[in-house]
Amino acid sequence: MQRTDLSDLVRDRRAELKLGLRSLADRCTDPESSEQLKFGWLFRLEKREAVIPPQLPGLRALAAGLELPLRIVQQAAGAQFMGIVSEVESEGGEARALVAHLDDMSEAERRQVKAMVEAFARSRSTG
Repeated sequence: MQRTDLSDLVRDRRAELKLGLRSLADRCTDPESSEQLKFGWLFRLEKREAVIPPQLPGLRALAAGLELPLRIVQQAAGAQFMGIVSEVESEGGEARALVAHLDDMSEAERRQVKAMVEAFARSRSTG
């Protein structure tokens, strides 16, 4: 069964914002590259039809249009298009990893993943 996390997020958030699909498309512009999502792509995504998975500029555009943090949109896209359904974050939030099959891991394996994320966060903060 195919996941629909991003499709559901778009549909639900659009309803919360009381936006039509065309209005949402007008708002979905990447603040960095000015790339704008197309109405047809959004329509197909929301209807759970086949779409080309968005790249980072498209995700930033979608986050802007939905008024959501980019990480929320990235998580939904990762789940829908890549089967990544779990996230591990460092204590201070400096680093995070999306992990496939985290729920299938033993507690010891989860601690190892967490330790890797923590180590990466420490290495990033020391340069």
